[in-house]
Amino acid sequence: MSLKGFHIVFITFSTLLAFGIGIWCLWVNSLGPSIPSYTVGAGISFAAAVALIIYGCWFWRKMKRLRLL
Repeated sequence: MSLKGFHIVFITFSTLLAFGIGIWCLWVNSLGPSIPSYTVGAGISFAAAVALIIYGCWFWRKMKRLRLL
């Protein structure tokens, strides 16, 4: 696998992990008394996932434009 291919796979797994952590934070927060740190953690995780999606799309388009993929 090329470095570019590994980069796409790594971004994909990082995005899934960020979404998973955000969902986990919301789930833990719903089990007991509401703790603001879990809500903040979920927000940061979801924001990171969106940023990774934007970066992944940008990287994919750049590689397509340069005809490297």
